[in-house]
Amino acid sequence: MSQETNAADLISPLDEHNRTLLANVHPGGWVNPEPAGRYNMVVIGGGTAGLVTAVGAAGLGAKVALIERHLMGGDCLNAGCVPSKALIRASRAAAQARGAQAYGVKVDGVRVDFPAVMERLRRLRAQISGNDSAARYKRLGVDVFVGQGRFTGGDGVAVGGKTLRFAKAVIATGARAVALPIPGLMAAGALTNETVFNLTELPQRLLVIGAGPIGVELAQAFARLGSRVTLFEAMHGLLTREDQDAAEIVRKALARDGVEFQCCVDIESVKKTGDAKTVGFKSKHAPPGTKEFDAILVGVGRAPNVEGLDLDKVGVAYDKFGVKVDDHLRTANPKIYAAGDICLAQKFTHTADFSARIVIQNALFLGRKRFSALTIPWCTYTDPEIAHVGLYEKEALAKGLKVRTFVQKLDEVDRAVLDGETEGFVKIMVEDGGDNILGATVVTAHAGDMIGEISVAMNNGVGLAGIGATIHPYPTQSEAIRKLGDAYNRTRLTPTARSILSRWLALTR
Repeated sequence: MSQETNAADLISPLDEHNRTLLANVHPGGWVNPEPAGRYNMVVIGGGTAGLVTAVGAAGLGAKVALIERHLMGGDCLNAGCVPSKALIRASRAAAQARGAQAYGVKVDGVRVDFPAVMERLRRLRAQISGNDSAARYKRLGVDVFVGQGRFTGGDGVAVGGKTLRFAKAVIATGARAVALPIPGLMAAGALTNETVFNLTELPQRLLVIGAGPIGVELAQAFARLGSRVTLFEAMHGLLTREDQDAAEIVRKALARDGVEFQCCVDIESVKKTGDAKTVGFKSKHAPPGTKEFDAILVGVGRAPNVEGLDLDKVGVAYDKFGVKVDDHLRTANPKIYAAGDICLAQKFTHTADFSARIVIQNALFLGRKRFSALTIPWCTYTDPEIAHVGLYEKEALAKGLKVRTFVQKLDEVDRAVLDGETEGFVKIMVEDGGDNILGATVVTAHAGDMIGEISVAMNNGVGLAGIGATIHPYPTQSEAIRKLGDAYNRTRLTPTARSILSRWLALTR
């Protein structure tokens, strides 16, 4: 996208909040600086990976240029984490109000003002956008260039009619939503995560395609806000990558919120008839049929942003999954690294952040940090949330590991009972014969907050026994994690150990 792109083509509606957003992340009057003679690092892409790389390197004294053709902040700020969590929080407030009577609180009618929900989303996104603004990165010592960057060969990147010379370069151009090859889908005006947050009116009948994290999060959110939501998935089940005990809890939660879920569905066509979208489909579990919707949201599939970079000129290998890198995040060209969604299977903001830290060390300081050494948690922000870190049991068994799994149900945790949030569990898997944690899954309202404790333990070699020996405040839901430490410690009391203790106690009476 050129520097002259009309702001109205990027995001809408152009109210005061989105004007503030655009002034920060795609300033219309921005004047690119004169290039320095040679940069320690030129970063292409101003999403999370690119921003962390640029500001981190500049903070260490490097001369850095950052190129962004679209919106600084990338998917996370503009079309991902930030707006989606604002929407989800509003939908949770609506659900909590409807369910208040269970706590002895009477609420006479709940009405969702969808335009106000979206206005709040835009306002908070604009408020946060200052952190990712072009002006802020300029103040922090980064030369910010707005425009399409492309490699010219050797050690050069062209942008806005100027050439930037580099010692090292970083590709951090991210990924985008893909268009599914369904006849008539895009012509009918299907939404993606990049456009759904532009809505100002609630779709009364919404089809969500894809029961992965994006699909289930937004299906539940829109249902709670008042849409009649149908969720179609081509595969069997939903959240197929997750622990299936956890996925089943979310499936039941979606059903309670009114989401009609169908799996094993093949969408054959979409036709626009007036304002309606008629979807023809067939399913393994039902006869073929058609159904009308007011809006369709595609929540599946990501494609790497490799177009327009002229990667072939600098010998950078790539395929349909993105730029190819080794475990040090170096491309086939030793001068060029990549970070974030453009090269990683784990497309999370926090993974992009930490991959950028690896790139800074390896590219500028001859480091040998490995991406595979990272302990990466993630969370699906349904209600309840599902958070996971490490291996799943099937992965551990496939590696030939012998494991023991400990499960603490939340209906046996006092705080969860008091909160009325008893659906869920904490599951921790250890290597048989010890307490080394191999993986964990948490299902509860704030699982994303709780998984951090287990991630810290895994990253620092603290086993399940160590967690059990750590005092947790009572009453909290995180006490479920400590209870699993206790459960592990009880397994250490073997018949032989019990016999020895009994003799000792008999002697000391």
